[in-house]
Amino acid sequence: MQITIELPDELAHHLEAKWGNLEQKLLELLVLQAYIDVLISSGKVRELLGMATRLEVDAFLKEKGVYLHYDEADFEQDLLTMQKLEKEGKIKR
Repeated sequence: MQITIELPDELAHHLEAKWGNLEQKLLELLVLQAYIDVLISSGKVRELLGMATRLEVDAFLKEKGVYLHYDEADFEQDLLTMQKLEKEGKIKR
């Protein structure tokens, strides 16, 4: 889908001077808000913004003051994984 907006030239020039490419900036803002609203995943952020790695996404979100979605279920899964790795002797406490 392509969306077109109209801005007064003076405003557009001012914003471009501050932000650079307005099309990219608007895409970033839209994708960021969709992530905050839990409408898309961090993987989708990576895909939509053309980032190569998850680390790039993490850095982008951190720069914007937005944290990865991580809930109790994620924590419990990580805890189970850690316990399994401890039993296998792959990590030590």
